[in-house]
Amino acid sequence: MSEQLNDKHQSIGNVIGSVLAAFIGVQSDKKRKEDFARGKISTYVIVGLAGTAAFVLTIIGVVMLVMHFAIP
Repeated sequence: MSEQLNDKHQSIGNVIGSVLAAFIGVQSDKKRKEDFARGKISTYVIVGLAGTAAFVLTIIGVVMLVMHFAIP
């Protein structure tokens, strides 16, 4: 029973890995087709938005840190 469930749904780790691969542009066509066949779009959208927000906040934090130490 659990094998059938795993065949139909992807784990959150697989979703995060797919989103990260797509962010940097190395997602394979085979994996993309698997994601569309097995995954829910809402999961990918949520993980993608969270990843984008984390990236933007990290860049803002680094710039603020550099500006803090660069300006006397």
